[in-house]
Amino acid sequence: MGCSFSGLNALYDAVNGGTDVWINENRFRVVRQLGEGGFAFVYLVKEIVADGGGLAKKVKDPAHLSAGGTYAMKKVLIQNKEQLELVREEIRVSSLFNHPNLLPLLDHAIISVKDGQGGAWKHEAFLLFPVHLDGTLLDNSTSMKAKKETFSTTDVLHIFRQLCDGLKHMHSLEPPYSHNDVKPGNVLLTRRKGQPPLAILMDFGSARPSGKQIRSRQEALQLQEWTSEHCSAPFRAPELWDCPSHADIDERTDIWSLGCTLYAIMYGMSPFEYALGESGGSLQLAIVNAQIKWPNTGPKASYPEALHQFVTWMLQPQAAVRPRIGDIIIHVDKLIAKFTK
Repeated sequence: MGCSFSGLNALYDAVNGGTDVWINENRFRVVRQLGEGGFAFVYLVKEIVADGGGLAKKVKDPAHLSAGGTYAMKKVLIQNKEQLELVREEIRVSSLFNHPNLLPLLDHAIISVKDGQGGAWKHEAFLLFPVHLDGTLLDNSTSMKAKKETFSTTDVLHIFRQLCDGLKHMHSLEPPYSHNDVKPGNVLLTRRKGQPPLAILMDFGSARPSGKQIRSRQEALQLQEWTSEHCSAPFRAPELWDCPSHADIDERTDIWSLGCTLYAIMYGMSPFEYALGESGGSLQLAIVNAQIKWPNTGPKASYPEALHQFVTWMLQPQAAVRPRIGDIIIHVDKLIAKFTK
């Protein structure tokens, strides 16, 4: 799916005016803002279907269409050429994936807008996705923590299993792709009556081909600089904090982040975030040495020890002995069979 450029300045005016937005040939009404971060804003929009079928005519998988016509629209304010290339890459990478546990990009447009009267031309991107109004895993964990609630062991395992399925799809491509920013804030949940929540991995802005050969100190430092900007610190693998001058980096960086996320499904935070609150504590040292701290009180006893051992298995500081996604799926299926009869 390539990027489309057009002079649809009405698109820009509409979003700010809260009325109608055109993404290519399809029209949407802005309902409300859902969130923002950095130079991006996310809106709830509702499709206004004209004769000819609207989005249904364009989207290949009808499962991605909303029965009520509502979607999430991400608007990105592009400041420079580097950001423009990053958005183009996110669109390109998103188009590679087709899996029920990976958030699909339904449509997109990149438009030119003038920065004030007589100002320079800039770009803005509009990306359309299915909407999940129950929020992210992080949102749910935060609200549950305030109520002193936790996910059941069954829900923990089934949420995690779905994330594994999505990552397996990415890791099985040729070439394999790493997500590079697996964390609760990038997992959408949809609550379902009588069954575990639906979990969908999103935000492929940091996803890149997995295999990376490091053969010099300069290359190691360049990788560390890139990951410091694209990989959230509490979920970042040790080899991305302190990369050797001779190393082969692969998709097992995602396995580390996945282990941190399993811990977070249970306890609402990364297993290393405690270091941020300690006097003289170092997040990097805690991660590089895999110093996991388990809660002393609260719901710890309600989760089987086998889940803690599972987390520890994924958080091997040496990437070469860390399991791959296929191994993880075999093990989580055994845990599901054991604990969710």
